[in-house]
Amino acid sequence: MTTRTPETPQKPAAPRPVRAAATLIVLRDEGRGLEVLMLRRAEKANDQNSGASVFPGGVIDAHDRSLHTQCSGLDDAAASKRLAVPEGGLDYYAAAIRECFEEAGVLFATDPSGALVRLDGLPPEQLAAMRDAAVQGTDALLALCAEHGWQLAVDRLTYFTHWLTPPGMPRRFDTRFFLAPMPAGQSVRPDGSETVEHMWLKPAEAVDPARGLKLMNVTRRILEQLAQFASADDVIAHARGLRHIPRVMPRLASGPAGLRPVNMEEPAYDEISLVDPDGKGHGRYAHEAGLVMRLSAQIVRVTGAAADALAHSYFVGTAGGDCALIDPVPADAAHVETLRAAAPGRVRWILWTQASAGPSVHAHDALAAAWPEASMAQPAPGEELTVGDARLRVLPGTGDEQARRFLLVEEHTLFTGTAPQPVAGDDGTGNIEWIAPGQGFVRRVLNGV
Repeated sequence: MTTRTPETPQKPAAPRPVRAAATLIVLRDEGRGLEVLMLRRAEKANDQNSGASVFPGGVIDAHDRSLHTQCSGLDDAAASKRLAVPEGGLDYYAAAIRECFEEAGVLFATDPSGALVRLDGLPPEQLAAMRDAAVQGTDALLALCAEHGWQLAVDRLTYFTHWLTPPGMPRRFDTRFFLAPMPAGQSVRPDGSETVEHMWLKPAEAVDPARGLKLMNVTRRILEQLAQFASADDVIAHARGLRHIPRVMPRLASGPAGLRPVNMEEPAYDEISLVDPDGKGHGRYAHEAGLVMRLSAQIVRVTGAAADALAHSYFVGTAGGDCALIDPVPADAAHVETLRAAAPGRVRWILWTQASAGPSVHAHDALAAAWPEASMAQPAPGEELTVGDARLRVLPGTGDEQARRFLLVEEHTLFTGTAPQPVAGDDGTGNIEWIAPGQGFVRRVLNGV
């Protein structure tokens, strides 16, 4: 049995700075179907992405706006509209092209005729000089375009997805990802400093554990998405048809495999956003018997091992004051002892959401011995219990006239036991925002369901 002390809510830490970034996913079809360009980053100390296989990309440079004059086919107004930003959208397109040239030696630019430049046809010494200039920064790329009459081919890039690094990471990036087919007449040449190797891989190959690539969560998830498409044309056509591209932000949480990102579609995501919005790592992506968690200032959850699954009991009330205990299940001596040790205050009420979950005679005696002053009488729908500084409103249950649900009014949280999830506001007041079930994770009531 694992027992954890409830986390006491702390004053939120100062938010970590978030840096705007752009990434270019370069695609090709070379007889094997869709392949994607992967670069291996150099090994560096204190770099969370050291040695990872990534797409070309990096942070927006303060001078990227100066590249606007060298961009063709898209102006800042159109780029900003596509990215749903007030202005500066073209910065992301320009930065994606700049970073791809700096890290991979691939330049998305057109010559005066409007054709994509073919760098492989240049003399080796000229190409080497261009690469040296590229690593000098934005101004060097601007001068290079001006010298040759080139324009950055931002209209060849297709906006694909938008990710924000989880709170709690040492460095956070708000990154826009673009797609583009590999230009003809060019070869990939890692810069040897930021990137030391390149690979053309089918997306499924890149995520295969047998390949052994170090992949960040965002990279892996995008590769898994790309693996659904047969060709570069297919995925680009899909991206061009997207009317709205939402921001994706995983969250960090702890569990049997240690600290890891939890993605938005995982069952634990809503709960983690509630209990650990700053990414300190005390949210959980897995439950276990004996786990004690403070979910909010007025809610402590204790998880026990029922017959065939884990089950939750909840303390509701003010720490150090009066509280109610909802569903002390399983109501055996061992779990009652765990509950007794975890109680944040004086237990005045012991409540059940389902009449069938009520205690046996033996369990009743154990609960009464632990909290002799607590009432175990089932309140009627419509009653309100005062628990410290909060109110616990009693609502009718479903499927059993003796069943109950309990709404913590101040935190808009409904304790449902094993009852089905209600729709928002089914208490007649519109106050339900969170569901605290008897099994599984706390979840948000969204869009009325």
